Amino acid sequence: MIDTHINNASDKSRSITERKEELVKAYGVISTLPDSRPKIEKLHDVSIQYYSIKNRNEFKRLNLKALDIAKKILDSTKMAKSYGFLGIYYRNKELDSAYKNFNEADKIYSSYDKDKTKDPSSYAYDHGKVLIDLAKLSRKVKDYTGSEDLTIRAIKKFEIDDDKEESYIPLSYSNLGTVAKYLERYDDAVSYHKKAIEYARNTNKEVLYAVLGNNNIGTVYKSQKKYDKAKEYYNRALLYVDFLDTQPKHHALLLDNFAYVNFLSGDDGENVLPLFVEALRKRDSINDLSGIATNTLHLAEYYKTLKNDSLSNFYAERAKNTALEVNNNEKLLTSYQLLSEISSSEKGLDYANKYIKLNDSLVKEERLFRDKFARIRFETDEIAERNLKISRENEILIIAILGLTALFLLGYIIFRQQQSNKELLFAQTQQEANQEIYRLLLNQQIKLEEGRQLEQKRMSEELHDGVLGRLFGVRLSLDGINQRANDGFTEARNKYIEELKSIEKEIRLISHDLGTESLPSDVAYIDAVESLISDLCEVNNIHFEFNNDEDIDWEHIDDQKKVNLFRILQESLQNIFKHAQAESIKINFDYVEDKINLTILDDGIGFKSTKVKKGIGLKNITSRVSQMSGVVQFLSNNNAGTTVSVSVPV
Repeated sequence: MIDTHINNASDKSRSITERKEELVKAYGVISTLPDSRPKIEKLHDVSIQYYSIKNRNEFKRLNLKALDIAKKILDSTKMAKSYGFLGIYYRNKELDSAYKNFNEADKIYSSYDKDKTKDPSSYAYDHGKVLIDLAKLSRKVKDYTGSEDLTIRAIKKFEIDDDKEESYIPLSYSNLGTVAKYLERYDDAVSYHKKAIEYARNTNKEVLYAVLGNNNIGTVYKSQKKYDKAKEYYNRALLYVDFLDTQPKHHALLLDNFAYVNFLSGDDGENVLPLFVEALRKRDSINDLSGIATNTLHLAEYYKTLKNDSLSNFYAERAKNTALEVNNNEKLLTSYQLLSEISSSEKGLDYANKYIKLNDSLVKEERLFRDKFARIRFETDEIAERNLKISRENEILIIAILGLTALFLLGYIIFRQQQSNKELLFAQTQQEANQEIYRLLLNQQIKLEEGRQLEQKRMSEELHDGVLGRLFGVRLSLDGINQRANDGFTEARNKYIEELKSIEKEIRLISHDLGTESLPSDVAYIDAVESLISDLCEVNNIHFEFNNDEDIDWEHIDDQKKVNLFRILQESLQNIFKHAQAESIKINFDYVEDKINLTILDDGIGFKSTKVKKGIGLKNITSRVSQMSGVVQFLSNNNAGTTVSVSVPV
């Protein structure tokens, strides 16, 4: 049910309101689950769907709840995953909070690398994603060396478990290329961007990285003022026409970059402005504010070169306002610098002061974040070192306690050994006496059981051969009189003849019952069962079908279970003969999954289910099944026959 709601919520053809309603239903079911790993996994799944519909607050709330449960049940893997999701929540809002959460996740995953308690492939992919997020945060605050180190670590993780369809390796090499460009290692930057393109090949992001990679290589050459090479790679990216038609943001980026490099090189002067205008039109159509800020800065610079201060000022002002709207300080800084150069002296001075103030503020802010990041790493290392020191101290204390405990136990063991030797001698003497008493009792019990069985056998034979024979003789005599006499008492004699037949049947059943209470060891069990069925069905003139599963090894089945099954079968047959008015019976022994299944099916008149609890015979069957830890079912309807189904573990 939870998965159904989550799948419905992920259906983008539904409205946001409908998707949210599905997520509320999913959470309602999840909240009833006990705190466990599956509950955390479902909370993560629902939080991801909230993120996809841009409900960041619910995304945060559910991951905080997941983190609390993970801490409660001491599931470090789910703690790391929750920290990673919380880092995603903060990464565009509070850089230090984002870094702290990602760092907590990294700390947990790194601990697995050290103690080697988990298979690296089980967490490498998630660890890699955390590392690349840390790398991008470090790059954002211009800690380029730190970003590079983290990205290389991420690539090593992705190489352990690389999901080709969701590969982060191209993104990692793209980040390395960007960092290398900032560090002015231009050859490395080009090489990294080419690797990003290569690793994306034959994946669902091949075209995307081909466009971005060629654009990025063009930007590297632009930074080196190698404008011809820059144009070459921008043109390569622009060849992906079908893709760019569906991606106006990327298309506008390439058009703007291509126009700007033409402008910087002094070539194609007549084509520069139309390209700038077309790029800006596309960005306006999709409200790409960050792109608009860049585009208008390029136009302001273009018109400044043409000494058209009015249009230059117009686009610089627009760039400034857009940069303020999206909180892009780099674009804002550039717009202040440009405005200070093209504005009147008083305004120009004001913009120059704003530039200096913002630049100083950004430098301080970047330094502050780098310090915070370093402090977070330091505190993590310090805590780890402190925990290691405490762990060593605890080890020494534990060793000392174990030593003292061992000495105490040794002394106690010596003392107890001396006492035990005395107790053992007494116990041995007592055990020998008890064994002798037990042997005598067992022999007595065996003799009593043998006597009981002999007496039962004698009574069975006496009833069958003596009383039953005499009754049979009396019935034959009465039959003979009926055939010869015609004195008006024939009907009365027939009535007594039928009564004698009934008495014979009862005596035969009692005789058989007395003779089979315990199964003789010299007769195969299944032969005894088949003989019982055959004899009783013959007496009652009922057709039967009997099947025995050859997989059942009756010789190794517990004797008590065999007796109980025999008695259950006997009781069931007697119930059929007395009440069912059946014409045929089907009996099966089956062996399924270490269980013996006995099924007794008749085609009689059946009975109402309310009588199941009342019959003594059925209660006896239920009691015997319970003794064997089995289960029994009585299935019947009026005029629909009856099925007795017994299942007993071997």
